[in-house]
Amino acid sequence: MDENSERDDWERRRLEQETKDERKVWYFLAYFLFGIHFIAFVMIYAVRHAK
Repeated sequence: MDENSERDDWERRRLEQETKDERKVWYFLAYFLFGIHFIAFVMIYAVRHAK
């Protein structure tokens, strides 16, 4: 019974860590895509307003 409890506790902690890691990946992807688009819009603005 105690071994089962330890295994369940370990599994729960592993799933919690996996969820945190997955959230970090999504945040990284969101910031990366936002940065790419921001740079693209700045470049479009610069090209359209160049003399």
